[in-house]
Amino acid sequence: MAGHSKWKNIQRRKNAQDSKRGKIFMRLAKEIFVAAKEGGGDPETNRSLRLMIDKAKAANMPNENIERAIKKATGTLEGVSYEEITYEGYGPGGVAVMVEVVTDNKNRSAAEIRHAFSKQGGNLGESGCVSFMFDRKGLFVIDKDTIEIDEEELMLDVIEAGAEELESNEETFEIYTEPDQFSEVKKVLLEKDFNLSTAGITRLPQTTAEPQKNDALKMLYLIDVLEENDDVQDVYHNLEVDEKVYDEYLS
Repeated sequence: MAGHSKWKNIQRRKNAQDSKRGKIFMRLAKEIFVAAKEGGGDPETNRSLRLMIDKAKAANMPNENIERAIKKATGTLEGVSYEEITYEGYGPGGVAVMVEVVTDNKNRSAAEIRHAFSKQGGNLGESGCVSFMFDRKGLFVIDKDTIEIDEEELMLDVIEAGAEELESNEETFEIYTEPDQFSEVKKVLLEKDFNLSTAGITRLPQTTAEPQKNDALKMLYLIDVLEENDDVQDVYHNLEVDEKVYDEYLS
């Protein structure tokens, strides 16, 4: 995996699995949830939410799915009360895992997540057992085919906005910020009319773990099981595997 950006190291397998398993609507719902949670549920005043809604509609996502994600984020889903919980633990081969959940039944969520870990040979731990291994960062991703700007010019723009790092790869520009600078950087980028395919707070591992093949395959399966849980919003981990293991898992 050498040469991959921090974000690609996390997202490459996830994106491939979204496509393979037809989880596009679920992924879009989570993106809408994050945008509404951060900027409110009105797309007229929340440009990020507007962009996510447009993206969902382009994928033919039903309106009721979009509305439910917004109501869930803003706490206006009638008769339902949600709370946010973060679970931490270790997956197969000692891979550090953090699972962010939004649920209306924490006992159900805890049981399901604990079962997923134990079935693959992992275990949940106490709060704080792995969070110290991750850095919270603001992240913006701009698809290169949506803008006409070179890397040097973009670098000047993001530095002016207050970002701390710009990474360029074949398909995207990735911009990283400190969490407390996220809103200001986002405001500047939107004012410059950049089309942000991703905009949110993420967790990046400080170091990675590369377990043996069998454990790596179990870990990939665990990630999928967790991400398919309707209560799970995000799964962060420090897994790093060889391309051949990805290919075998996806085959």
